[in-house]
Amino acid sequence: MKKHNFNAGPSILPRIAIENSAKAILDLNGSGLSLLEISHRSKDFQAIIDEAVALFKELLNIPANYHVLFLGGGASLQFCMVPYNLLKTKAAYLETGVWAQKAIKEAKFFGQVDIVASSSDKNFTYVPKNYTIPADADYFHITTNNTIYGSELHSDIDSPVPLVADMSSDILSRPVNVSKYAIIYGGAQKNLGPAGVTFVILREDILGKVDRPIPTMLNYKTHIKEGSLFNTPPCFAIYTCLETLRWIKNLGGMVKMEEMNKKKAQLLYDTIDNSKIFVGTVEKESRSLMNICFVMKEQYKDKEDAFMEFAKSKGMLGIKGHRSVGGFRASCYNALPIESVQALIDCMNEFEKANV
Repeated sequence: MKKHNFNAGPSILPRIAIENSAKAILDLNGSGLSLLEISHRSKDFQAIIDEAVALFKELLNIPANYHVLFLGGGASLQFCMVPYNLLKTKAAYLETGVWAQKAIKEAKFFGQVDIVASSSDKNFTYVPKNYTIPADADYFHITTNNTIYGSELHSDIDSPVPLVADMSSDILSRPVNVSKYAIIYGGAQKNLGPAGVTFVILREDILGKVDRPIPTMLNYKTHIKEGSLFNTPPCFAIYTCLETLRWIKNLGGMVKMEEMNKKKAQLLYDTIDNSKIFVGTVEKESRSLMNICFVMKEQYKDKEDAFMEFAKSKGMLGIKGHRSVGGFRASCYNALPIESVQALIDCMNEFEKANV
């Protein structure tokens, strides 16, 4: 039976990226050495990280005054590194979900935090609008896609202060105007690569404005100066990121990714909206293209477990909603083929026909 991977992360990757990474584990470029055992100071690995940085810059049209870093610690460490390096007096945050709340918690260790707007009043089922960003904030932090709740900012916002974005779960899913951001960061394990590496895109001129001493490993300047090689990086994960970036470029880049993702999401949302048994959980304007969340309508709530088992029997993997919200979540990242979305739709329609 064919399996369809809707896991929220670590998630589906392009098959060619997996296969080429597996080959490199056995023998990297005919060197006789495994990717897992080469030196990160070797010419072979330097070529890998150089190409990965160059492709990242090309695909997102990153301006020349920005750096691309590959670090450890996940987005969770960036929750701390961002305020450590940027927060002098006050930071502004948009509260749109659990990960935004975690970032806010870390920032409070370093200074005042102004929550400019929150969607917690409706369990994070929408993205706030019509808020005012304080002009005296050191930076404004947003989470562009909310993996747990299924909401997303679909365009780049304007900010009067440096804009920082956690793009863990929608990076490379659409074109981005990087020049509007001071920092973009995220864990790689959605659209970019396996767990274990974190990407950071930053404009260097925003650094050096805080008075506090910053530990070496938490200082962005350290990693800029050393080209992400201050300490041994996650070599395997970076290599797989490179293979994914190659795949994206070969398919047609950001415009093609956005076209594919909109088509997949539209198919699934149309099915949910026209269903007699399923219902979406997010306001339509805020619906994520990456994480599509839905539940059973109230009169069918007792059938949720039955649908989960039915879906598993049809090869659907990872559609159980996050433990904090329940229901169902279909994560439709770049590498998920449209055939998998159609298979889920067929599964939903078959279950509905048998239970309504």
